[in-house]
Amino acid sequence: MFRSTHILSGATLYERPAQSAQAFQTALSGLKTRQRAFAALSATERAAALEAFGGRLEAESGRLARMICEEVGRCLRECEAELAKSVELVRYYARTAPELLAAKAVPTQAAVSEVRFEPLGVVFAVMPWNYPVWQILRFAVPALCAGNACAVKPAPSVARVSAALFDLVSDGLPLMPAWLSHADVEHAIAACDAFAFTGSADTGRRLAAIAAGRLKKSVLELGGSNAFIVLPDADLAQAARDACYSRFRDAGQSCNAAKRIILAEEIAEPFLRLFLAECAKLKSGDPLDPATTLAPMHRGDLREKVHAQVQDTVAQGAKLLCGGHIIAGSGFFYPATVLDHVPPHSRMWQEEVFGPAVAVARARDAQHAVALANDSPYGLGASIYTADENTARRLAGQLQTGAVYINRHTSSDLRLPFGGVKASGYGRELSEFGLYEFVNVKTYWQK
Repeated sequence: MFRSTHILSGATLYERPAQSAQAFQTALSGLKTRQRAFAALSATERAAALEAFGGRLEAESGRLARMICEEVGRCLRECEAELAKSVELVRYYARTAPELLAAKAVPTQAAVSEVRFEPLGVVFAVMPWNYPVWQILRFAVPALCAGNACAVKPAPSVARVSAALFDLVSDGLPLMPAWLSHADVEHAIAACDAFAFTGSADTGRRLAAIAAGRLKKSVLELGGSNAFIVLPDADLAQAARDACYSRFRDAGQSCNAAKRIILAEEIAEPFLRLFLAECAKLKSGDPLDPATTLAPMHRGDLREKVHAQVQDTVAQGAKLLCGGHIIAGSGFFYPATVLDHVPPHSRMWQEEVFGPAVAVARARDAQHAVALANDSPYGLGASIYTADENTARRLAGQLQTGAVYINRHTSSDLRLPFGGVKASGYGRELSEFGLYEFVNVKTYWQK
């Protein structure tokens, strides 16, 4: 069952049953027919169809943002930012894809030799609840630009906003929802030509194995436990503000947030005073209220998991500086929680913490900071705060991550590839690299 409920009242906002495997197969047959017609269009014509979709998305962005706020629980301003970035994403690819997909001539002894970019067919995707518009479009828009079709299984708990998003899709754009039960996902992977997944590492491993068994190309954007390194010469006030924003925005429910703060020993205490002062400014409340700066978590079981990670880490010797308790009342609120002296073997260091709690550790020097940062199953992103550009570049090359940000919290930029290594997955989204993930890179040689 797909069901959206109000984040505070628990009232049902929308529900629909899962479709049968046979109903999905019938819809998929029609989608494959539409994909062939769509692929026959020029890249410029496909871009125009997406540009028109972007206009409809922009017109409805206020309504969709409010839906996300009520279903997911993120602050309304955060949901509005998601929609604005999603519209920007559509327009970025509509503008750049025709040139990026043009055949690339390569001089050889042939009369004509070039590289062509052709679609794979239908890409099936399983998407998460935390950014229900952005996550779908981040994979689907470049795949569509290349001439693919996309069938998307949305998260069950954000069914209302997912349905509203797909209502904006015109008949000419081969993008459809797949209202499937979990049990039918394997069938869908087998029936399509490629697979995309955003979610937890555990689920990603299982689904990737299914796709690999069918020899289906896959892209996985999994969890993150981003390190936030602060060296002695850093601007501590700026670093503290950035760390607080990165960790606690979206109620801490972002794979790309700062989750492990690594401090040079000599600046640890002054940084923590600044950081805790920033945390104290956060205000929990109704996510529709502009005064709210720390939203509720999405579900009760997610809050219980974060709380268990915090309790286990304290039991392992960490010092609780603030938070660390479940807030009574309606809504799944959890306070901004900071743990210092976190042991590297504890749950909060080795697991992804998907909620408003952060682990702090002390480093003897810069090399020790890098070693602590790399002591994680995950490798999505990292930040380094320092005034020394040469040191930053040297350390960045040693970090086992898909991205490193210097004097800024980790984020994503449409023009740069997004993705990770290790348990954070493989493949890239955004930029030209995301566009080329779901294409047949074909060599054309003419005597």
